[in-house]
Amino acid sequence: MSAEEALFQRFGKDIPKGTVLFREGDPGKEMYVLQSGKVAISKKVRDVEKVLAILGPGEFFGEMAIISNKPRNASATVEEEARVLVIDPRTFEAMIRGNSEIAVRMIKKLAERLSDADAQIENLLLSDPNSRIVHHMLQLCQSRGRQGEEGIEVDFPVRDLPRELAVGEPAIRFMVSRLERAGLVETSGDRLTVRDTARLFDFLRYLEMKWKFGEL
Repeated sequence: MSAEEALFQRFGKDIPKGTVLFREGDPGKEMYVLQSGKVAISKKVRDVEKVLAILGPGEFFGEMAIISNKPRNASATVEEEARVLVIDPRTFEAMIRGNSEIAVRMIKKLAERLSDADAQIENLLLSDPNSRIVHHMLQLCQSRGRQGEEGIEVDFPVRDLPRELAVGEPAIRFMVSRLERAGLVETSGDRLTVRDTARLFDFLRYLEMKWKFGEL
């Protein structure tokens, strides 16, 4: 039996699509580690449910309620049938105390989330939907980009982005196609390669100026 299977036997649950694991404001008694499937993290902003992130295998969530002993600051909903490890406070504390590597990885992940939150706030301040799409690409290059032969590769699942960027899927696909025709990006399934981040940044500035001043 693999270590992953052993952990699932002890702490695991199979969760069907559509299940709300917890809601914003609920007391937090458990954290979760996602082994498979997808989970959407969302928060209510002015009575509108705003998706903050779509998490995939290997991600953990719900830990802040355990650490701070405060109510949940966001909601978690299963987007695709998921296998999760459910960790209670006592087990969580034992994991942190007994394995410094886990503690370091968690600190790094929390720092990454703070950076992502700052970038998302900056993104949502952009009035132009096209600028939000391009800004998001650049932010992904900086935070999660992988250097490839043709440029910086990032995961860019268009179907998951409309709620995160507040831009419709057709508009996102149109902009990606436009950038591809211009030779700025290349797509392959849910992967996007940015050929030259400096040129893409220049295009973002062009979009912002065009939105501000219109066609001259």
